[in-house]
Amino acid sequence: MNLILLTQYDFVSEDRARLSDRRCLHVTEVLRAEEGRELAVGLLNGRIGIGRVISRDNDSLDLHVRLDSDPPPPLPATVLLALPRPKVLRRVLFTLSTMGVKRIILLNALRVEKSYWQTPFLAPANIMHQLMLGLEQARDTVLPEVLLRQRFKPFVEDELPHLIAETLPLVAHPHAVDPCPLGVDRPVTLAIGPEGGFVEYELDRLLSCGFRSVAMGRRILTVESAVPALLGRLF
Repeated sequence: MNLILLTQYDFVSEDRARLSDRRCLHVTEVLRAEEGRELAVGLLNGRIGIGRVISRDNDSLDLHVRLDSDPPPPLPATVLLALPRPKVLRRVLFTLSTMGVKRIILLNALRVEKSYWQTPFLAPANIMHQLMLGLEQARDTVLPEVLLRQRFKPFVEDELPHLIAETLPLVAHPHAVDPCPLGVDRPVTLAIGPEGGFVEYELDRLLSCGFRSVAMGRRILTVESAVPALLGRLF
């Protein structure tokens, strides 16, 4: 945890926050912060600054908070991701949040097992938990938006054209001829399919919508490997 992420509910006064959950445990047992210690803090969807420990006991600690700087700029990317296996989903959400992606769309596809949509990891509280862990890692405060879309065709036909407007739309596909571009200077909408890629029908629909098919080379990557590899190459 590189940043103690606070919410408005943590504040007991204008400049004093009280922690009594996993963050308190981290500060006391991992960081071993004593009174007077200054820690990096940030307000969810707000500014970043310093929290000075002013009191602590076995169950809680109080911080004097000063927020005086902006969070890092977001990555200019929307990631359209075919819903992966639940355990992979947790890791990918953490990675996307850490890298600064602020819009994530989880999409159904033919190779996505129906049972994946029943996982408790898709509960809003569980999604938010992974995103907040990513923000804490990256010293960021701006929570990504996560959209769930279980119907591929209506989404691609009705919503996607508006979402990709004024962006570079790319779909990662293991059999694409063109390599993923390097160091683009405009916003990107990046579509990543299931393991093995989108089926031909889905790929055709994305290409018809305006996407360009790109690859990372001859090796077929897992979803959790492809996400940071593609974003790292693009930006």
